[in-house]
Amino acid sequence: MSAAFGIKKMRVETRESPVHGTGVFAAERIPRGEVVLSIDDSRIVDDEHPMQEALGEKPDHCDYLPDGTTVLMATPEHYINHSCDPNVFAYSVCKRRFAISLRDIAAEEEILWDYSIGAVGGDVWTCRCGASNCRGLHKCDFFALPEQRQLEYLPFLDPWFAQLHEPRILDLLRRRAEPLAAGEVRQGP
Repeated sequence: MSAAFGIKKMRVETRESPVHGTGVFAAERIPRGEVVLSIDDSRIVDDEHPMQEALGEKPDHCDYLPDGTTVLMATPEHYINHSCDPNVFAYSVCKRRFAISLRDIAAEEEILWDYSIGAVGGDVWTCRCGASNCRGLHKCDFFALPEQRQLEYLPFLDPWFAQLHEPRILDLLRRRAEPLAAGEVRQGP
């Protein structure tokens, strides 16, 4: 248990991933809505504390916090791979971040998150996650997702992200509400 937060750090392990390189895997069954792990954002990368590639520190293991701080994600979280069908999302509170399960995760299942949740204007690459709903060409940008996927992800946005992008999220909701106000009935997603 973490003394500061009273949260059990779930057991995970790293090993070769069928998605990409090294991945993070559940060492036990993790129920939906549980903290999978606490994310260590203690390694700040800045002019006074530059990245040390000779020690294995890599730019693709960096994350960017809402206050503009760049952090080098620690092991195991920097090995969490992307999937268009994720099973975890990141949630921040009191300047701490946690990976939380979106659904039940079986023991031995790879821990995956969608890199687009909580990102804007990120890189573009060919996705090879293998999910049945794989988007193929992945842009690391929440607002580049199909509108239906944005709506599905709304409950899982970090509070800081939702607040920072409130006008864009409100526009999304208004666009989706207009047909309903006009009396139209939506058929499926």
